[in-house]
Amino acid sequence: MFTRFFSNTRRLLLVLVCSAFLVSCDRLLTPDFNTDITELRGGAYTLDPDHATLLWKINHLGFSTFIGRFNDFDATLEFDPENIEASVVEVVINTAGLDINNEKFAEELRGDAWFNVEQFPQAGFKTTSFVESIDEDTFVFQGDLTLLGVTSPMNLEINFHGGGRNFLTRSYTLGFSASGEFLRSDYGLDRFTSFGVGDNIELEIHVEFMAAPE
Repeated sequence: MFTRFFSNTRRLLLVLVCSAFLVSCDRLLTPDFNTDITELRGGAYTLDPDHATLLWKINHLGFSTFIGRFNDFDATLEFDPENIEASVVEVVINTAGLDINNEKFAEELRGDAWFNVEQFPQAGFKTTSFVESIDEDTFVFQGDLTLLGVTSPMNLEINFHGGGRNFLTRSYTLGFSASGEFLRSDYGLDRFTSFGVGDNIELEIHVEFMAAPE
């Protein structure tokens, strides 16, 4: 009984020590990491494409959520921590980079019955105005979403995770996630909406931005 007790105690201590070590390593690797948005560095930022994910989600006949992604996109950020309302995000998506882990169907989606990437090779989004502050690091911006040659407003909720110098890139880096929704039929992408394939598209974005060279 005592042997089991001491063995369990040793395991617990080992877990605690390892956890503390990992936290310490994290602080050593990014010693200036800060989650206080007012302490983050303002200015122009460019996307780190190796740490950028853009997902889209759609209801599939009520059975499940179908998830796709765009693998080829770029973005810029003009960030003002002292006046967050003045910050601007702009995204350009190369629609041929559509990926659904099924190349045959992906090629169909690239065709003229869906995304028509030959005629409309790019989609884009740019913030146009500040809507509201949800909490100290989450904000809603309105912007223009352009898809299939149609431009319409969409809200984007942005959650800043923090910033600091990335020891791998040696660049000051900001990280945030974002989400938004729109009706695909507003952009003429309405195939099968009357047969139970969802009209509402959910966007989920996870990105890191690097400070632009001065």
